[in-house]
Amino acid sequence: MKTIFKFGFSLLLMGSGLFFIQSCTKDNSKEGQLEFSDTKEFDASVPLAWNELITEIDRFSTGYRPPAAARMFGYVGLAAYEAVVPGMPEYQSLESQFSGLKLPKIQTGAAYHWPTVANAAYANILRQFYSQIKVADFERINTLESKFNLKNESILEKEELERSKLFGKDIATAVFNFSVTDAAGHEAYKNPTPNSYIPPKVGPNGEKLWQPTLPDYSPALFPYWGQVRPFAMKTSDLRAKPPIPYSENPGSKFYLQALETKAYVDNLNFEDQWISQFWSDDFFEVTFEPAARQLVIANQLVQHEKLSLDRAVELYAKLGMAMADAAISIWYSKYTYNVRRPVEYIQELIDPTWKTQMNHPYTNMKGMSPNFPAYPSGHSGFGSSGAAILTDILGSNKSFTDNCHKDRFEFLGAPRSFSSFSVAGLENAYSRITLGVHYRMDCDEGVRLGNLAAKRVIELEWKK
Repeated sequence: MKTIFKFGFSLLLMGSGLFFIQSCTKDNSKEGQLEFSDTKEFDASVPLAWNELITEIDRFSTGYRPPAAARMFGYVGLAAYEAVVPGMPEYQSLESQFSGLKLPKIQTGAAYHWPTVANAAYANILRQFYSQIKVADFERINTLESKFNLKNESILEKEELERSKLFGKDIATAVFNFSVTDAAGHEAYKNPTPNSYIPPKVGPNGEKLWQPTLPDYSPALFPYWGQVRPFAMKTSDLRAKPPIPYSENPGSKFYLQALETKAYVDNLNFEDQWISQFWSDDFFEVTFEPAARQLVIANQLVQHEKLSLDRAVELYAKLGMAMADAAISIWYSKYTYNVRRPVEYIQELIDPTWKTQMNHPYTNMKGMSPNFPAYPSGHSGFGSSGAAILTDILGSNKSFTDNCHKDRFEFLGAPRSFSSFSVAGLENAYSRITLGVHYRMDCDEGVRLGNLAAKRVIELEWKK
């Protein structure tokens, strides 16, 4: 379907000259009407290529570990959506739903090429968010932008091409400026382990709290992330339910949680080992981080399902914002409750020789844990929010195969197939128990918060 604008070839008086409004594309059967393409008439090649590049850069982008990467995905997705939503008649801008967001508007009666608009939006906002990446990766942004522009130069009038590029750039600038107003989150990636944070050792009831964990004792990652501005979650949504009360008494609920994690690791079969390594994505420069993992899954599905441009940008926008909000809630709760990692608890109270299965494939450092408190689980939040958004866009009970690690040899990354997105999301979540880095309660609550984040994003007023 095309959007039709009627002008009756009205004459405009501009200064001392008279000009006719003309369109690059005319409907010859309806004289006096201007006809422009809707966003849905184009394929998703532009957003797919950009999100594939994002997940490749993510692996090596210093500071952009979870949750900072998830936040950036939210703003990038928002920019791409806002860039092309004027060509989506059933949808509307989200500007009025985000206080402080001020967006440029298209020229009335002017034609826009929506893939070119999206291309400019992606390129310009990524250049700003990725200002500190390697020169070679930064040049990949420029190269991809030029590739699409060169392709479109041969099919578009110069005026339409330049107008489309400018609008995409202006949208990117506006969304980036909106990010700037979130002081807690905007440049937090530049200092992910601030020296100002000293983790408390003892809780209000005398319970032992999380401390930097063996064997590397890395300092706390993003301890102030709970102050970051969410996209859709309410303030009342952000704090997780209280964890099981800490106890060192054998037979207590907390003790039994630790015993379960220990039992899984001690009796690990091949399937559980495969699942644990398949979903890990824990190590910088080994793989993309766990929020980008959901983008990789989305990329595979955008390609397999042959989504149109409008559906793809909706998917990426919702996915990025849902993961961003899940991360805010989860990191806020991590540093509210400061629950010890299983390895701390188990080595002190049950088995001093016990280790996790989180082993770095490059450094050969073994028995590691992520450098932040256990409760709730971040992987669980990313996996469940991702699954909920994919279900919203593509439907439930849709089988798929995740091939994202199919060519890796350093760990068990052979493709795994799933009967639905929710099944994949839950496998992702509970893989953290068999890896030895989480209790079951961490995963349960991470799943709940991820689903809630997705629900809040879906509830935004996307349609008119």
